[in-house]
Amino acid sequence: MISASLVFLATLTLVILQPRGLQIGTSAIIGAVVALALGIVSFGDVVEVSSIVWDATLAFIGIIILSMVLDEIGFFEWCAIKMAKLSRGNGHLMFVYALLLGAFVSALFANDGAALILTPILLAKMRILQLNLKTIIAFLLAGGFISDSASLPFVFSNLTNIVTANYFNIGFVEYTLNMIVPFIVSVIVSIIVLWLVLRKDIPKEVDITILKNPDEVLKNKNLFYFSWFFLGLLLVGYFVGDILFDLPVSVFALGGGLTFLAIASYYKSAKAWLTIKTAPWQVVWFSIGLYIVVYGLKNAGLTDYLASILVVLADKGDFVAVVGTGFIAAFLSAVMNNMPTIMIMDISLANIGNEAMIYANIVGCNLGPKMTPFGSLATLLWLHVLAQKGVKISFAEYSKFGMIVTPPILFVVLLTLV
Repeated sequence: MISASLVFLATLTLVILQPRGLQIGTSAIIGAVVALALGIVSFGDVVEVSSIVWDATLAFIGIIILSMVLDEIGFFEWCAIKMAKLSRGNGHLMFVYALLLGAFVSALFANDGAALILTPILLAKMRILQLNLKTIIAFLLAGGFISDSASLPFVFSNLTNIVTANYFNIGFVEYTLNMIVPFIVSVIVSIIVLWLVLRKDIPKEVDITILKNPDEVLKNKNLFYFSWFFLGLLLVGYFVGDILFDLPVSVFALGGGLTFLAIASYYKSAKAWLTIKTAPWQVVWFSIGLYIVVYGLKNAGLTDYLASILVVLADKGDFVAVVGTGFIAAFLSAVMNNMPTIMIMDISLANIGNEAMIYANIVGCNLGPKMTPFGSLATLLWLHVLAQKGVKISFAEYSKFGMIVTPPILFVVLLTLV
């Protein structure tokens, strides 16, 4: 257990600190190689991990490619300006609309897509609107939170969802039916709590007249209008593919992303090679590498220990089982990142046979990471994007905010599973 824990902690430290610009994927792969060299994991374990994460990894690539192409044609910028215009200059209404937009993007393009694509667009618009730094940070903190708290409704909305759905053979339709209510409740409660906490930093009025007309930012109007039809068709494809053919999520996520890229390239609205080249491939290596490192903790007995605790919770009734599982997953995610946590918890829950606890684990791993800056990959990406844009949020500032808003929202969402 000591060797496995040290390798994991060293890998996570490199991922968080990124010394001398060392990228997160490279750090995770280094950790995986070390774990393999020390015998903490075997080549058989590497194959096992690959069989668990391949669908999530390919789906992520597809979703990000689709998001990048839509960003290229002005889709997200149009949505952001439209959101601001709909508020009619009411700052509090703009705050709510911004969170609804974040929830929409997170649900359809995954939490990482929201962090990578939407954050810089919203930041740019807020600077155009000449909002003060406190207001900008309030909007950014709220937007960063909703990107994870709204990543519940579909299997593809979060890598943790995909991994768990595959591990427990949960179909796309079954997953959505079980998580649509927690998603709706999570979005509503998140908006209420975030507004209560940040309302003093939200201006009453904002001058929206200095923003462009939404249609002015579109590079190809016909492709923009077609994109809405394409997204609807793709969503139907997920449901039909699951019901009739039991197809993996990545078939539609990656297939849809590449198809839309080809269409946009044909109309000269995107450059296929440049899009593929600039996609965040480091996230792929991060996912695979960190899961291999975490599998070493499983081999060392961590999952057996957790399973013994979860068995006790399961015997206490649904309320204790669901809330207990959700908060354990949340705490572990906040401390050691939700990517390794989801795998450890999935393995620990494998023989318990309580479906509600499986979904509670997903909720905990999606919301719990917001208590610390390193709790989720989406937050790490979000902070990295902000730092590149000259906005720095300290560890203490983020953690204080996360510890205030996360527990009550998490608790209420977990109640929907009881």
